[in-house]
Amino acid sequence: MILASVLTLSMYAQLPILVLVISLVYSATRYDDWGSIFIEAFRWGSRMVVFLVGIGAVLWLLSYLMANPATAP
Repeated sequence: MILASVLTLSMYAQLPILVLVISLVYSATRYDDWGSIFIEAFRWGSRMVVFLVGIGAVLWLLSYLMANPATAP
């Protein structure tokens, strides 16, 4: 039952969970101390979120400019 409800979530609802898990696993491969793992996971997760938001903004801008060529600079 729980698995079925998790699978019905949208891709954007699963993205924060995926970013958290990836950053924790990546940090755990680099460090042995839990404090260092959490600090590096936060840093790495923050960078990943900024990167994904930047890519999203560029793609949105490109789609806007392609949909409205008359208003392009």
